[in-house]
Amino acid sequence: MMRTQVGIIGAGPAGLVLSHLLALEGIESVVLESRSRQYVERRMRAGLLEQGTVDLLCEAGVGDRLRREALVHHGIELMINGTRHRIPLTELTGKSVFIYGQHEVVKDLIEARLNAHGQILFESEAVDINGLDSDLPTIRFRGNEAIEELRADFVVGCDGFHGVSRAAIPSGAVVEFQKTYPFSWLGIFAAVPPSNDELIYSYSERGFALHTMRSPQLTRLYLQCATNEVIQNWSDDRIWNELHARFPDPDWTLNEGPIVEKGITDIRSYVIEPMRYRRLFLAGDAAHIVPPTGAKGMNLAIFDARVLADAMVDWYRSGRTDLLESYSGTCLRRVWRVQHFSWWYSEMLHKLGDGEDSSFQQQLQLSQLRYITTSRAAMTSLAENYVGLGVV
Repeated sequence: MMRTQVGIIGAGPAGLVLSHLLALEGIESVVLESRSRQYVERRMRAGLLEQGTVDLLCEAGVGDRLRREALVHHGIELMINGTRHRIPLTELTGKSVFIYGQHEVVKDLIEARLNAHGQILFESEAVDINGLDSDLPTIRFRGNEAIEELRADFVVGCDGFHGVSRAAIPSGAVVEFQKTYPFSWLGIFAAVPPSNDELIYSYSERGFALHTMRSPQLTRLYLQCATNEVIQNWSDDRIWNELHARFPDPDWTLNEGPIVEKGITDIRSYVIEPMRYRRLFLAGDAAHIVPPTGAKGMNLAIFDARVLADAMVDWYRSGRTDLLESYSGTCLRRVWRVQHFSWWYSEMLHKLGDGEDSSFQQQLQLSQLRYITTSRAAMTSLAENYVGLGVV
């Protein structure tokens, strides 16, 4: 049986940031990851970092490559039926956002942990968690084809919505909130330089579309699609034709290139309260999921890790429990602010149906978009939420 101070399930941004921040304060952890190192370092996910997230990573000593390679954005664009409007984020808030893929953040953190002789056990799948009512809960995991055990003072579940951590909480100990949206996203990676220096969120009668990027050579594009769509129905030609139709600006050209990856993602919101059960703490997607429209998922996960690291450091140093006890409440204040922003932003930009009230809904959306693009106060509210408000 292995023994550590903090057992962390999942080598995504939340788990790795937590492990790194604890190590900086002399607190030992073991990270269990079901996938291989190669897999997690290549897994393409989110790509937009808030200013506060970048500041944290840099202060923690894992921001050197980020500083060199990240694309700094000072604004975003809203395209409304072909007409583009820029929201000047930095001018309105003093903050910027940064394009730097989640897999790149993960690479940097893994390198930092392994260089510091930190323990990340790849291809080690957690199968269950026992002893949550005790002072030493145990994670059972499958390693080297045998079931092994890791005992820790605390267990932190950073293993996503389908991991074992959330499922280990007894029924009735938490409340779950969720919403399923009436649309999905078809996303592609195209091996072609981005067609614009900043993100473009497009509202059109055909449905929502998003132009973003992961690097100067890799473009990320999304199309709103039906919830029952299958990717096999979308040839590369059909995807490009639909993208052109949803970015109908005659003065702007959408660059085409080889599609290297494509898939369909359901859109939903989810929150669990509290984000803790006794010695088990949840962080990232294990505790909350937000629509990707506002680009908040990775930022929320890293914020969770920072709050929890501060609480654990305080406990190990002083024995105080107040920060551990307030962890869930502190994080949930930001989670619900982000949920509201992501819901509002999604409802404003997506086609919401073809029913009898769809024309009424459409006029409300257009009214809101006109207000945002003509009112500095409305622009500022959007910009403040987009760049990240922290705890509110």
